[in-house]
Amino acid sequence: MKPKTPTDGLQVADFALVFEELTRILIRLPSIEKLSFTTLSVLHTLSRKSPMRLTSLTATEQVTQSAITQIVTRLERDGLVERRPDPTDGRVVQVHITEAGAKVIDSRRSERIAHLSKFMERLTPEDKQAIASALPALRRLAERANES
Repeated sequence: MKPKTPTDGLQVADFALVFEELTRILIRLPSIEKLSFTTLSVLHTLSRKSPMRLTSLTATEQVTQSAITQIVTRLERDGLVERRPDPTDGRVVQVHITEAGAKVIDSRRSERIAHLSKFMERLTPEDKQAIASALPALRRLAERANES
């Protein structure tokens, strides 16, 4: 069922479908780093919100405590994250992204930029300008979503 057109002209359903498709494409781009989607998601989360407790990562990544523990253990073994005691509560462990982990995320971003640049070469100047004009609003939308 397609929702009615809002009075401001924004079709949220159309917006969601386009972003789902772009997300699907970006996630599946070939990568030098051969890590699972969930593992990369944990690294991306830590690149923005490090350090985090395991329980917070479990909630953010929507996986079980056991799964997040296994992922963090593998990432730690590979030198991409490290566990440290929480300075305010010695019983709690915080997960920190390492410099090597941050480099993985930077590398993935560079790869995405290269692929997106090729896709965008095929757009008209008007389409490129429309995307550029939408970036501030999209950034604010992402900020509001992150506040939730």
